[in-house]
Amino acid sequence: MDIKEYTQRLLKDAKESARNIASAGTFIKNKALSEIADGLEANKALIAAENTKDIAAAKDMGLSTSVIDRLTLTETRVMEMAQGVRTIIGLKDPVGEVLDGQLMPNGLKIEKVRVPLGVIVIIYESRPNVTADAAALCLKTGNSVILRGGKESIYSNRAIYKVIADAIEAAGVDNRCVQVVETTDRLAVELMLKADDYVDVVIPRGGEALIRKVAEESTVPVIKHYQGICHTYVDEFADLKMAEEICLNAKVQRPATCNAMETALVHKKIADKFLPNIVKRLQDNGVEVRCCKIGEEIINNAGVNGVKSATERDWTTEYLDMIISIKIVSSIQDAIDHISLYGSAHSDAIVTENYANSIKFTNEVDSAAVYVNASTRFTDGGEFGMGAEIGISTDKLHARGPMGLPELTSYKYVVLGNGQIR
Repeated sequence: MDIKEYTQRLLKDAKESARNIASAGTFIKNKALSEIADGLEANKALIAAENTKDIAAAKDMGLSTSVIDRLTLTETRVMEMAQGVRTIIGLKDPVGEVLDGQLMPNGLKIEKVRVPLGVIVIIYESRPNVTADAAALCLKTGNSVILRGGKESIYSNRAIYKVIADAIEAAGVDNRCVQVVETTDRLAVELMLKADDYVDVVIPRGGEALIRKVAEESTVPVIKHYQGICHTYVDEFADLKMAEEICLNAKVQRPATCNAMETALVHKKIADKFLPNIVKRLQDNGVEVRCCKIGEEIINNAGVNGVKSATERDWTTEYLDMIISIKIVSSIQDAIDHISLYGSAHSDAIVTENYANSIKFTNEVDSAAVYVNASTRFTDGGEFGMGAEIGISTDKLHARGPMGLPELTSYKYVVLGNGQIR
């Protein structure tokens, strides 16, 4: 395969199809999405079977259990993918929405109207469900998309893409509006990152190394999804039982996700009561606990063993695994300062019964999602009512937080006149 020729064809097809899908009505887009959902359900066994090839290869490569979990597609997970597509069908089509408008004194009617971004390249790792989610979101918003998954999910992505392409064609839509890069050669990515004439935006979704590489090499605008170094601060006024459940869920429920808690900050006034219980529960669930010196002393005095010493590096590490770092802080301001210094502006939470502290935390923590008395695991397109998401943007331009349908649009001004000249 000539990679340059192959990539050029993908780019040209994406650009040409972008004009067609941008003008497609909601009915025809929803018809294509319905065909995709039906196709995923009908082919769930085939997709799961292809996924086993990726799992076997991942095990041979010695990938971690958390990465393998993200990679795994059971028939149940494929059905969940299909349900996610159906949810998107039920969401309002943002394309064509009039965001603002005014009638000028000279008679001009000016409207600010949502429009597709155009051609999007999405580069992602591990999770093959992104192939279906991203295709559905881009289709609904009238965007043409080129999807490039990681080599570790190549068999799964090819199987899902075959279903999607056939479904879009069956709906009478140009199926070039969704394309999957079916080579693992990195040259294809390098070429797309420089394709300013064809691509409008690049969205990388994966580890920090991938995102930094894309951001540094791309001449196309990039919407970044950096690390998920998420914190939960247990305030001196916290309901400690609630805090235990929130911390346990945020760390254990699915540790390989970007919205899982990596660091717990605990106020010194309640540390003696809170730490031994939560550490024991975390350890019982298989979590390795790394703690600051003060916390270590408290835990050891309580007779809880097996805690490791946290280092400076722990505060800046996105584990994506069954590991947690814990630090004792002397005030809510110390907690906020720690998050500001070490956080990734993804998702951070406070557990407190003190209203003033909850307001201070939400006002001063500058993250995409800030929680009061809830787990950071809710930072997700589905949980936010978006159906699915392209990713969690930690940028401030052009989108922030879970990127659903509105975040995949831009706008233009439509000006209606009757002969006005300036």
